Amino acid sequence: MMVAVAFGGFFGSILRYAIGQYVTKRFAGTWIVNVLGSMLLAFLFHEHEQGNITDQIWSFAGIGFCGAFTTFSTFSNDVLQLMIEKHYKKALFYIASSVFVSIASAAFILYFLN
Repeated sequence: MMVAVAFGGFFGSILRYAIGQYVTKRFAGTWIVNVLGSMLLAFLFHEHEQGNITDQIWSFAGIGFCGAFTTFSTFSNDVLQLMIEKHYKKALFYIASSVFVSIASAAFILYFLN
């Protein structure tokens, strides 16, 4: 299982980096990967709970890939940068939109699949 998590993390972190390089608008890349990762994780969770994917695939894709693809540490750093620059409203909006949209997207996927 650890090897599956490691390989998933390898690919998830590379894709996150690539998206960050492609999406050059400040903070947009992190926001996008966190929302997409939340949606993918919800889908994978549902499929694993239904027995449609194995523990090995869950370890690779859900734990490894999604864990490395999404990034709370970068999100936290982004928020702190905004606060240091005294952009408090932008920081609050970034926090609220990231959390709300990520959770709402995951909830929508789980609702749609059930």
